[in-house]
Amino acid sequence: MASQSPTHTRRRERSRVAILDATRDLLGEVPYAKLTIESIAARAGVGKQTIYRWWESKGAVVLDVLLAAGESAEGTGIELPDSGDLATDLRVVLRATTAEFADPSFSAPIRALMIEIIADPALAALYREKLQQPTHHAIRTRLRSAQDAGQLRPDADLDLVIDMLYAPLTQRWLLHTSALDDAFADALVDGVLRGFA
Repeated sequence: MASQSPTHTRRRERSRVAILDATRDLLGEVPYAKLTIESIAARAGVGKQTIYRWWESKGAVVLDVLLAAGESAEGTGIELPDSGDLATDLRVVLRATTAEFADPSFSAPIRALMIEIIADPALAALYREKLQQPTHHAIRTRLRSAQDAGQLRPDADLDLVIDMLYAPLTQRWLLHTSALDDAFADALVDGVLRGFA
């Protein structure tokens, strides 16, 4: 099979970027229920078949929007800070996470994705593989380092620590019950560490 020309490869990449940009922009403008492959294609200036060549559903496109945003913000790989002080490092991470959840440009696509995941097991599996598991692994690695340094109990269930850090944040974000701010992030870290130190 003949390899693709550099011009064809550049054109494909331009189309892919245009689709992701169009999806991100539309998520800021219309409710998720009104987002369609047709509207994404029209905004991106491509045909629907171009989108379906790379993605199975609009949810899969939204997931790639989030992954692309993460790559541009973090570069390659996920690594938590390790200053030697777990509380300080977790405050940095939780403050950044609450800021992301409070930012409408992040919140719109992740809310859209959560809606789609509920009804699409294949997309849920893709989300776990590409976004949740790498993040979970990075946090668990940092917690294990703290555990080895004596900052967490030797018998602490690290997966439970992660759940206790992120579940209240997620609930507050989902239900709009109160502010997502630094004070809340710090309170989460302090409360969880009191239970596991």
